[in-house]
Amino acid sequence: MSINVGIIGTGRISHMQLAPAMQHIEGARLWSVLSRDNRRAAEFANLHGATAPVNAYASLASFLADPSLEAVIIATPDALHARQAIACARAGKHVLLEKPMATTAEDAAEINETFKQELLKLGIAYHLRWHDGHRKIAAMLHEGMLGKPRYARALWTWEAEDNSNWRAHPELGRWWGLAGVGTHCIDLMRWMLLPVCGEVTRCRSVIDSSTYGGPHDETACVSMQFGDSVPVDITTSVMFSAPSRFELYCEEAMVVCEGTLGPSGGGTITINNAPLDFELRNPYVGEIQNFIDAISGTTRIAVPGSEGLRNVELLLEAASD
Repeated sequence: MSINVGIIGTGRISHMQLAPAMQHIEGARLWSVLSRDNRRAAEFANLHGATAPVNAYASLASFLADPSLEAVIIATPDALHARQAIACARAGKHVLLEKPMATTAEDAAEINETFKQELLKLGIAYHLRWHDGHRKIAAMLHEGMLGKPRYARALWTWEAEDNSNWRAHPELGRWWGLAGVGTHCIDLMRWMLLPVCGEVTRCRSVIDSSTYGGPHDETACVSMQFGDSVPVDITTSVMFSAPSRFELYCEEAMVVCEGTLGPSGGGTITINNAPLDFELRNPYVGEIQNFIDAISGTTRIAVPGSEGLRNVELLLEAASD
């Protein structure tokens, strides 16, 4: 039996990553598509092989009224997530929600409570957890093979041509670089460090928005502390391009990941300067497969809504400085 999955949002992430990944998911198929423009929805649905008899919608109510639609991937601007996710839950649909899950902690909490009440699956789409190299590092760290962690840092940037991106403005989002990639870095750190260090106990930041003068971060340097002893630094920017990098320093190991913070599942990883072998796997396939398997009852959601809420709380704390 195949689970029918719809996609809300036909932007770059849906077109380049999510819909293509659906072609490789066991036990599910792309069913239908919702966009603000019905013609765009139809073009997207036909391009990516959506199989519903009526596969394109411009109305959320009509999209959700289809009784054959069982699950939804939401990939729309951040400020729309709460309304759309809650509507999906009220219509009886499981949801995989792109990050960050909301722009306020109150909205994130309401999403979680609604899915709990409706007894539906809710996952947050942090694809870096499905990079095979990252998974190997996490397993080694959690099993004590690297020794106690001492420090970690991540750098992930891109250079925006201008400030026309919706993330730069308050109508559809709350953060720019922090929402585009910083939220991923926060989740990566929590996934790696939380089981061995405990919760984030401090969060401070320096944020610059002087080039465009808008309300959202252009460059952000966020410092967190896990437990009582492990500092973490995260730098994001839309003002310059730099090689992406994740570093983890432990008692017995120096882990350096270059080019792994991205959509490809590639890059290089060394541990104490020795290469770490890992498989090149599509991380979007991994996150969607986990979602489908959780609906089928064969596993748990890897990134539940509670982690999405905590991520939003840390974003708010970082951006408040």
